[in-house]
Amino acid sequence: MLQILATAIISFIVAFLAIPVIILVAEKKKLFDIPDERKLHTHTIASLGGIGVFIGLTFALLLSVNFQQSPEFQYFIAALLLMFFIGLKDDIIALSAFKKFVVQIIAAGLVIHLGGIRIESLYGLAGIYDISPVYGLALSYIILILIINAFNLIDGVDGLAGSLGILSTSLLGTYFYMAGMMPYALLAFSLSAALMAFLIFNFHPAKIFMGDCGSLTVGLICGILVLKFINVAANPASPFPIESSVALGIAVILVPLVDTVRVFAIRILKGRSPFFPDRNHVHHLLLDHGFNHSGVTTICVAANILFIVWVYFCRSLGNTPLVIGLFFICYVILGALFYTLPRRKLVIQRQIISSLQEKKPASKVIDLSTKKELGNEKVKG
Repeated sequence: MLQILATAIISFIVAFLAIPVIILVAEKKKLFDIPDERKLHTHTIASLGGIGVFIGLTFALLLSVNFQQSPEFQYFIAALLLMFFIGLKDDIIALSAFKKFVVQIIAAGLVIHLGGIRIESLYGLAGIYDISPVYGLALSYIILILIINAFNLIDGVDGLAGSLGILSTSLLGTYFYMAGMMPYALLAFSLSAALMAFLIFNFHPAKIFMGDCGSLTVGLICGILVLKFINVAANPASPFPIESSVALGIAVILVPLVDTVRVFAIRILKGRSPFFPDRNHVHHLLLDHGFNHSGVTTICVAANILFIVWVYFCRSLGNTPLVIGLFFICYVILGALFYTLPRRKLVIQRQIISSLQEKKPASKVIDLSTKKELGNEKVKG
């Protein structure tokens, strides 16, 4: 326990000291996230907070983890470096979704093939247990890349991605500690502590954003921890077995996962790339219902906690009913949020025509989504 506490403190302090320096450098070098019609902020803010999270996490891990006893961690850190630097480049110089996706596949390959983190069984989900290695590898890639992108896409409101990351890593870290798997507990709590330091500067109104370098880092670590948790907790011979580990693993990252699956499905059905940016996430729906940044974050985190508690106390029901129940309830709630959205208000602008031939001023009706054309304040979104 002392080792975990010391590692978490180191991670927190390093991240806490690094982030103000990052903010200062970003201001001097003009490295800002520029607001546009889809962004929720109305002024320039640095989007490099993930640098502090990455430095705190990596520094703490290098000091605390014994790589001879846990050789897979060297591959985790290699994959982490890939995710961090591709995210950093995207934060500074925008990259295409295809390039980021290719790097995600490479990072997932390091974790799966060299780190040994893969799905070998569905543990009764849909009545399926053991699966062939080919299907197991394919499913491992899909799940890991999906989780990486889930945290990347949920990072749209001050404090949201960081808070959900802390929730996931602190719970999974507690499990690994109780199961005697100290390296994974150190990995989880190191990230939790770094995110806590980051949230001091990210709660609304944010002084800095996490950026892709942070959200991709959080997504990769959470993906590793969730897959490891499912395999370990489902094994009756493990030090701390838990029934319905698949459902519980999904519940731990439910909000970002459900939101990403829903958004990807909508984009594909519309004939767009699943990585095409839009304003259709759960935090956008809540904002359109009148909640502020803090309210959206509180609702999402509280909902995720309630689902985790529900799955844990109903774990005897089995993976299949619980997973179906989780997605059914979530999509009913999201559907209700979507179909009860208030109607968009219209903005009327009168254009004064100087021509003497025009007796009446023309009027132009413009939706809020194009409000920027009016020359007024920039739109949140």
